[in-house]
Amino acid sequence: MNFERVKEKLNILADAAKYDVSCSSSGSNRKNKNKGLGDASKMGICHSYTEDGRCVSLLKILLTNHCIFDCAYCVTRKSNDVKRAAFKIQEVVDLTINFYRRNYIEGLFLSSGIFKSPDHTMERLIAVAKKLRDEENFNGYIHLKSIPGCSDELMYEAGLYADRLSVNIEVPTVSGLKLLAPDKKHEDFTKPMLKVKNELLRYKNERKIIKSTPKYAPAGQSTQMIIGATGESDKDIMYSATYYYKKYHMKRVYYSGYVPVAEDSRLPSIGSQVPMLRENRLYQTDWLLRFYGFAVNEIVNDDHPNLDVDIDPKLSWALRNMSHFPVDVNKADKQMLARIPGLGMLSVGKILQARRFRKLNWDHLKKIGVALNRAKYFMVCDSRNWESRDLDAEKIKGMILQTSSGKFRNQYSQQLSLFN
Repeated sequence: MNFERVKEKLNILADAAKYDVSCSSSGSNRKNKNKGLGDASKMGICHSYTEDGRCVSLLKILLTNHCIFDCAYCVTRKSNDVKRAAFKIQEVVDLTINFYRRNYIEGLFLSSGIFKSPDHTMERLIAVAKKLRDEENFNGYIHLKSIPGCSDELMYEAGLYADRLSVNIEVPTVSGLKLLAPDKKHEDFTKPMLKVKNELLRYKNERKIIKSTPKYAPAGQSTQMIIGATGESDKDIMYSATYYYKKYHMKRVYYSGYVPVAEDSRLPSIGSQVPMLRENRLYQTDWLLRFYGFAVNEIVNDDHPNLDVDIDPKLSWALRNMSHFPVDVNKADKQMLARIPGLGMLSVGKILQARRFRKLNWDHLKKIGVALNRAKYFMVCDSRNWESRDLDAEKIKGMILQTSSGKFRNQYSQQLSLFN
């Protein structure tokens, strides 16, 4: 092995992989067996963070950055003048095992540019995972990117060796995809998604009858959308995400703020700010839809197509629906408690448990961990210590913003000045 050449490839192909944020290993239950290497049931991929805040695994690489497509948003597109490289299958296997033995990583996140054909590329990705599992007895976490347009047979085989599969939809809408990636078809992305979904359902049903049924992608599948490359509203993005969750049983939909990588009249110019705050708001909305019982049209709709910049989506919904408040924390059900700004689901659970034994007051709620700096405007409890004067939504918003802090605060300081 030429170590200098492998090091050069690693620098090129790890850097090219940083734009893919869908690298979570949650949900896998693959355990160590036959005294092999790794245990995905105990921990997932080790992560580091880039200077722009993105979460990146320590071994997160492309098999190659050669690509036959010319997607405008992609740094590895064929027309982009970048240094190209490609790993041999055995090189990726050796890197994974050696990095693992040195305690650098707990798994592999492997993606690739598309070279020759989707099937040819997918075959090589599977070959890496197969060698790790069968020849190296590696039981750590493996995440393989599904190649759009590859065959159902290859998608089935990939799921037998990978813990998670993902195919990035990239652009949230079909019209945006036609604009930025005219060589690709929407069905090339959805076909492998459907195959994975059906195989997961089949595995679940067969497992009830035959316990020895081989595991299939135990951590499920995920996808990623690029945010800010095209003109979609937050409503468009969240309706698309909701569709993929329901239609293809996604474990996660990831939102990645577009990083300008080339001059193109269809895209934001180089030097444009990465929409990190918007990305953050979309993740918050995603969380509300998945765990807090909100419907997508409650948060974004025709009257409110974009998320507020200066406040989080749950607070925004509450301020637009003041008729639901204040909520009595000693009487309200779980669903309504979850809609109070400042209450997370952990706090909701603690409140439901604690109020079985006594009525709760402000001191109790503070000890539970409720963020009273915002929650106090939307709840009542067993206490007379309450702000009784009338406060409308704008006044409440201003008072909360004056006492709030966060890493994105400087991005909306102009709005904050309105309340000073």
